[in-house]
Amino acid sequence: MRKNLLLFFYSFLIIVTVFAQQGTLHGVVKDNSNKPLNLATITLLKTAFRTITNEKGNYKISNIPAGTYSIQVNAPGFESLSREITIKGAENKELNFNLNEDVHLLKEVVVNGVISISGMGHLSDVHDGIIYAGKKNEVLILDSLDANTAQNNPRQVLGRIPGANYSETQGSGFPSNGIGFRGLNPSQSIETNTRQNGYNIAADIYGYSEAYYLSPLEAVERVEVIRGASSLQFGPQFGGVINYIIKDGPKDKALEYSGEQSGGSFGFFNSFHSFGGQLGKLNYYSFIQYQATQGLRPNSDYRQFTGFGKLSYDVNSNLKVGLEYTLLRNRIHMPGGFDDAQFNKNSDTSYRARNWLESPWNIIAAKAAYKISPKTSINLTSSYLFSARNLVWKNEDGGPGVLDSINPATQQYVNREVQREKMNSLTTEIRLLSDYKFLNMNNTVAVGIRHFVGDFKRQGGGLGTTGSDFDLTLLDPHYEYNLDFTTTNIAPFVENIFRITDKFSITPGMRYEYINSTVNGYVTDDTTQLNSNHSKNRYIPLLGVGAQYKTTATTNIYANISQAYSPVTYDQLTPFATNSRIDPNMKDANGYNSDFGWRGTFGNYFNFDLSAFFLEYNNRIGLIELKDANGNPYTYRTNVANSAHKGFETYIEFCPTKMLHSPSSLGNISFFNSFSYIDARYTTGHYSGNFVEYAPQTIERFGLTYSKKRFSTTFLISNTAKSYGDASNTVSSIDPVVGIIPAYTVMDWSTSCKFNNNYDIKFGINNLADEKYFTKRTDEYPGPGIIPAIARSFYFSFGVKF
Repeated sequence: MRKNLLLFFYSFLIIVTVFAQQGTLHGVVKDNSNKPLNLATITLLKTAFRTITNEKGNYKISNIPAGTYSIQVNAPGFESLSREITIKGAENKELNFNLNEDVHLLKEVVVNGVISISGMGHLSDVHDGIIYAGKKNEVLILDSLDANTAQNNPRQVLGRIPGANYSETQGSGFPSNGIGFRGLNPSQSIETNTRQNGYNIAADIYGYSEAYYLSPLEAVERVEVIRGASSLQFGPQFGGVINYIIKDGPKDKALEYSGEQSGGSFGFFNSFHSFGGQLGKLNYYSFIQYQATQGLRPNSDYRQFTGFGKLSYDVNSNLKVGLEYTLLRNRIHMPGGFDDAQFNKNSDTSYRARNWLESPWNIIAAKAAYKISPKTSINLTSSYLFSARNLVWKNEDGGPGVLDSINPATQQYVNREVQREKMNSLTTEIRLLSDYKFLNMNNTVAVGIRHFVGDFKRQGGGLGTTGSDFDLTLLDPHYEYNLDFTTTNIAPFVENIFRITDKFSITPGMRYEYINSTVNGYVTDDTTQLNSNHSKNRYIPLLGVGAQYKTTATTNIYANISQAYSPVTYDQLTPFATNSRIDPNMKDANGYNSDFGWRGTFGNYFNFDLSAFFLEYNNRIGLIELKDANGNPYTYRTNVANSAHKGFETYIEFCPTKMLHSPSSLGNISFFNSFSYIDARYTTGHYSGNFVEYAPQTIERFGLTYSKKRFSTTFLISNTAKSYGDASNTVSSIDPVVGIIPAYTVMDWSTSCKFNNNYDIKFGINNLADEKYFTKRTDEYPGPGIIPAIARSFYFSFGVKF
């Protein structure tokens, strides 16, 4: 490994040295009152040279060949300014600008600190008090995408992200789709740190990391994704972070209403309403959403209500405080899973009519941002989550082949099983960011601490009713298992950007994790009650380092390596059905992530990110297929072995009409291609050489967009290679939990059209060719077995804003 790392960084340094110094342009951008303008964009037209100003209004562009150029300066809310300049050889030229305020402000969302030409880009070195220099990251700006946001279609919204694999289960008994990166498990995003506005929305990232609430995408301004190098600032998850940023209220009006009404196939209905605005120093934004569907399959209906509100108050020029509340209420009918024969025969049917789930979710978050000095700021975020997950279902012994039918003797169904789970957690994160001078260079340090206290109560196997409706009534107060889990986590961290030159920076960092976990309660094994009362402490230091070289003003080479860690979670320790068993001696997982890539933009027509990655994952927890004494197969959850995930990811986005400067009357044509090659295999143990579960070797998506004025349409084709449901790489089995997940190709078409600034319509078709496919085999609800993805469906939305 040491030899590979030396070769990794040696290659990086070789690439760095090939760029020679040429002319330099620098200066300051201010408004007419001589106040510096932060994040103004300076562009040398018809070239790839572009940069943005810092908080003092300063900018600098290096390596400019000798010649005459047109320079343009833009800043949100100000008129653009253009000038002609001449650069002579290695000249160091100063050019300052004063911009006039633009009284005709655009109403489109402006996201500061995002480097992009269209729908996807990456974050600047420092953004919202967090260091991103040298880190692999992506940012999706939703207002610039043609996508089915009403149904949270993951391919259309997040499909540009290379290596993203989706668990498409919404509408089949799961509250939300899941996402995984680089061959990690996508189910309920369990290996990804899922956040909203910077705070966690999963119950417990160290004990129960499943995400049951996701932000309605009509309310999302952008989605930020940070890969494995995020472990130092956000926590040690292997899969990195996905952060949904909710819109602010418009700052130029006291009240703005925005609504969108959507309908579609299989009885789909979605009603979204938002209110926001600026009242003096107070900015506010809120939304309510109601969504319901009958579903493709019988017994797959659901309905849910989501609400959100936030207030942000500027106490003075240095202090800003805020308060947010998120609410989810839902009720989901679970149609059950299939074995392979049932899926191949008729994937539109259902063999379960009495399975139900609800997951009421509540999150309160308080925020404060204080600017100690022009160079130093501190941010505090504290969130309290109080949520639950409750279900009543027919016991899944025997799998989907055992029908849930009325007993002729009793004229009743069998009793269902009741499960209740209650989650409470309080998380506080404090971050301090400061710029300072060292060896005549501007450097940046980020230091902080995270404190988490969580309580999780899990009760399952309770004797429920023989009815069919959603009914959590217990006929016997004794559960098969009744466990209380607690987690306490304290994690200080520090990262520092050392800028060696104007172009080259190194960012080392470290994080120290203290985790205390307890479990108290009992589990019933056949007729024996096993009591538990355990406590465990963990002390985990994590190290990492990143490097970045600015090849031009708008491109850079990046590299990083960061340690990762994942403790055994509550759900991994408790079985969900008797056809699945648990290893009681499972160990925590550990390893590291590394990236090496080149990214950036050329002009306003080409955006790219080309990278290679390596992920080492030790003590990986997964499923294997074993047989009991009678020769019957069952699944066993255990530390399967160590695994290595390696490959490369590419993203290109090209707009030929902008490159050719075609007349705007012809409209614009653009396309993107997102591709990943993932070789994720076990490297030790009995399954050495086998593929990791849910790790397709290739994922490719191609999108083509035509836009003209207020009209835009996008065609998307997505191809995902085959993967396996267990570490044995079983191709077929009488146990539907294991087996192959076949390759599939899905096409989507979406269109949007705006009528002035107040009205718009959206319509499209998901799964245009009606591909029959699935993304998940599960040993848990809503299965067990195969959970099919949605068939061809149509949608139509009408939006209004005033």
